Amino acid sequence: MNELIDRAAVGSLVRVLADASPGASWTNVTAAGGALDHLSLRGRTDHVSRGLLADIAETAGPQGEYTTAARVFRRALQDADFTGWTLWPVTETAVTLALHSKESADFEDCLHLLAELTPRLTGEFAIRRLLAADLDRALAVVLTWTDHPDEHVRRLASEGTRPYLPWAVRIPGLVERPEATIPILDALCRDPHEYVRRSVANHLNDLARHSPEAVLAAAAAWAAEPDANTPWVIRHGLRTLVKKAHPGALALQGFGPASLTVTPPRLDRSVVALPADLAFEFEISNTGSDPARLAVDYIVHYMKANGSQSAKVLKLTALTLHPGETRTVSKRHAFRQMTTRVHHAGSHGLELQINGIRYAHTGFFVEI
Repeated sequence: MNELIDRAAVGSLVRVLADASPGASWTNVTAAGGALDHLSLRGRTDHVSRGLLADIAETAGPQGEYTTAARVFRRALQDADFTGWTLWPVTETAVTLALHSKESADFEDCLHLLAELTPRLTGEFAIRRLLAADLDRALAVVLTWTDHPDEHVRRLASEGTRPYLPWAVRIPGLVERPEATIPILDALCRDPHEYVRRSVANHLNDLARHSPEAVLAAAAAWAAEPDANTPWVIRHGLRTLVKKAHPGALALQGFGPASLTVTPPRLDRSVVALPADLAFEFEISNTGSDPARLAVDYIVHYMKANGSQSAKVLKLTALTLHPGETRTVSKRHAFRQMTTRVHHAGSHGLELQINGIRYAHTGFFVEI
C-alpha cells in the first residue's frame, strides 16, 4: 500500500501541476518524492503535502495561498493524468490552507473543491478536518451533494461523514450526534448506484455501534417505503445489531421467535494445525406450526494471548424453514495467521446463533 505514492507518482503529479501553473516552481514536492522510503502511506501523504504547502507559499500572490492552490488544482483537473493516490496529499493541502485562511468563504469553497476532486480518487479523508472544525457548517454543504449528478460526490456525502470511517480521524460530533447525518442517509438510501448504497449501509452500521435506536428508526422508515434495493441496504446496515442479537433489528427483518431443534455442530477435526480450514455442519428443524425465517450465525471463541477466549460472531446464512422441515447447513472456516487476526494455540470453541439465540457449543484445539 505504501508504494501507491512513490517517486514516479509524485513525478507525474509535478508534471501536471507545472502544466497548470506556468512559471511556478515545484521543487519542494519534487524533493519530497525522492524522500519517501520507509514512510507509510499516511506518512507519504503528509510528506508530499508539506512539499505542496512550501511550494504554494513561495508562489502565492496577494490573493492568498488557498486561492492560489485552488486555482492550480482546478486547472489541473483538465488533465486526465491528475488522478490516483497523489490526490490524497492534494486534498489534504487544500484543507490545510482553507483552515488557515482568513477568508471565511474559503471554508465552503474547499468543500466544493473536494467534491470536484473526489471523482479522481476520494476526498473522504481530507474532509474530516473540515467536519471537525465546524460540523454544522460543513454538513450544510454536504447535504446538498445528495442530489449531485456525479455518484462519486453523492458517495462522498455518506462516506466522508461516517462515524468510524477506516483509516480516518474520528470526529467526536459525528459520534455524539447521530441524528446529524441521518438526513444524508435518508436522501441516499435509494440511490441508483450500488457504490453509493453500500456506503449508506456501512454508515448506518457505524451508527449502530453507539445509537441503535436512531438506526432502527431510520431503517424502519426506509422499510415503510421500499424499492427493490431497500432490503439489502437495511440488512447490510443492521448486520452488527443482528450479530449482537438486538431484538429490534431482528424483528425489523422478520427474524422473530421460532420453535427449533438444533444439533451441535459436527467438526471434521478436533485439532486444527495452522494453516487449515475447519469444516462443520449441523441440522436445524422447525418444530413449530408456522414458517420460520432464520438468521443463522456462528460464533468462534478464539484463544487470546492471555489464555482467555474472545468471541467473534460471523454471518452464515438466512433461510426459511416450513413447519416440520429440517435443513442441513455446512461451512468451512479458515484459520490463517493475518495482521488482523493473530491466532494463539489452545482451546477454542464453535457455537451457533439463530435469531439471536445461542445453541450448542463444540470445542476444538488449535496448534500453531
